[in-house]
Parts: sequence; C-alpha cells; structure tokens
Amino acid sequence: MNAHTTASDALWAGVPVLTCPGSTFASRVAASLNHAIGLDDMIADSLADYEALALRLANDPAALAAIRARLAQNRDTHALFDTPRLARHIETAYRTMWQQYERGDPPAGFSVDENASGP
Repeated sequence: MNAHTTASDALWAGVPVLTCPGSTFASRVAASLNHAIGLDDMIADSLADYEALALRLANDPAALAAIRARLAQNRDTHALFDTPRLARHIETAYRTMWQQYERGDPPAGFSVDENASGP
C-alpha cells in the first residue's frame, strides 16, 4: 500500500499507484507522491476504500485507462518530476536563508513563492 522510491519509479513509468496512508512518515510518502502528480483520487481514506477502489479499477479497464492517461499527461506538467523547478526553488530557499543570516535574523520558517524564477 505504501512505497518510497518504488512508487516514484512506478509513477514515472506510467503505472498508477493506489495507496492508503497511515500515521507515520513512511506510510504517507506514496500519498504525497500521488498528490504532487495530481492523482489525489488514488489516495484511499481507509482500508475499506482502498479495497473497493482496487476492485473497481481491476474490473473497469476504462477507468484504469483514464487514470493512466491522466498520469501520462500530468507527468510533464506537475511538480513531482519538474527538476528545473525544484532546482529554482532550492536556490531561492538558499538565498533566502543566506539573506536572513546576513541580516542577523534568527532562523525562521518561510515559504518559497510558487513562481520563484531563480537567480
């Protein structure tokens, strides 16, 4: 029901991942990956929902094909596999932290603007 790199690799390969997150970090990774690729409907709220969705998809090839098509489309447009965007955001975060340090500010949380453009 949960995975880390395996789930990411599956999504990259075009294989939808059905998951039911638990209460620990490790049990929520696949849900985070699905969310980042726009497949929130593949995150079950309970084991009963997980089982019901798995059975529905196993018995409804058209529904599964629609999810695969959406995954293929989203792979190139969503944050999960947008490495240049990730690099821009990390660079912006580093610059922000350095500026805070140079001003003598204590460490503090901040958010990187969704449209951060980098240097």
